[in-house]
Amino acid sequence: MKSLVTGATGFLGSAVMHSLLKAGHDVRLLVRANSDRRNIDKLPVEIAEGDLRDHQSLEAAVKGCDYLYHVAADYRLWVPDPQTMYAINVQGTKALIIAAANAGLKRIVYTSSVAALGLTSDGTPADETTPSSLEYINGHYKRSKYIAEQTVKELTDQHRLPLVIVNPSAPIGPRDIRPTPTGRIVLDVMHDKMPAYVNTGLNIAHVDDIAHGHLLACERGKTGERYILGGDNMTLLKILETLDDILGQRKRRAALPINLMLPIAWVMEKIALITHKEPRATIDSLRMAKKLMYFTSDKAIHDLGYQFRPARLALEDAVKWYRDNGYV
Repeated sequence: MKSLVTGATGFLGSAVMHSLLKAGHDVRLLVRANSDRRNIDKLPVEIAEGDLRDHQSLEAAVKGCDYLYHVAADYRLWVPDPQTMYAINVQGTKALIIAAANAGLKRIVYTSSVAALGLTSDGTPADETTPSSLEYINGHYKRSKYIAEQTVKELTDQHRLPLVIVNPSAPIGPRDIRPTPTGRIVLDVMHDKMPAYVNTGLNIAHVDDIAHGHLLACERGKTGERYILGGDNMTLLKILETLDDILGQRKRRAALPINLMLPIAWVMEKIALITHKEPRATIDSLRMAKKLMYFTSDKAIHDLGYQFRPARLALEDAVKWYRDNGYV
């Protein structure tokens, strides 16, 4: 069994790669020539150099593989040039799925995101059937993932592809080298840079549980279906308090109204255009925060046998990994 994984130099993709190796798969990785390869160094994997924007490299990468786990995405809450994000997340995904279809792969697992799903108006957990539409989605990342998922669904229906979609929530845990926006929350608390918070909520899951869910989706998922791979729903304040407890500290933080933060985020974005450094807060991320981003994984639990550990354990593993790898 040979599995191609995209995005393995990153956070979730590296976890999927480790799960596959543990399960005894031969693993090939699609890796950009200039990627940070710390997450894949010294591992028994085959490297296929390529890029989601280089469609010829995709045809070469899928050749001879049985399975595809397409995890790679441009995951940023702010980008100076949004077209790059759409080229990777939408056009790149389409080209890769077509290449996999032409190569006759046995199974394709596409990693979408809960960002492509709808949210409930009353804060109760959303599921795979909660309605969503492009006009109500804030931010280029969320919009690109929504469009990409719709594109993947159309390809699956048109070509009868053996494809399953998974929608991970916010992963937490080891190997978040960049780090991701959720990982930055952990680091900000560890560096005592979180004096305030906004009233929002996230679904937190251990990255390795989400990764194992990918393998379950490949093995047991129904073609054309999508499955939320998540964990515990927590307010941002609860996340911060849990991290404080893990770190053995007590902090008092101020609750800030989201509307008060919007002009500050606007200024941060203008500064980012000059410095080319991602701002700590963005207008789109604050607009997203106006709703509780809560989800349920009941469908994956029932249909796939998916399980997740308590969010606290995920946060503990993230704290330990950051400490062990010199981030603090």
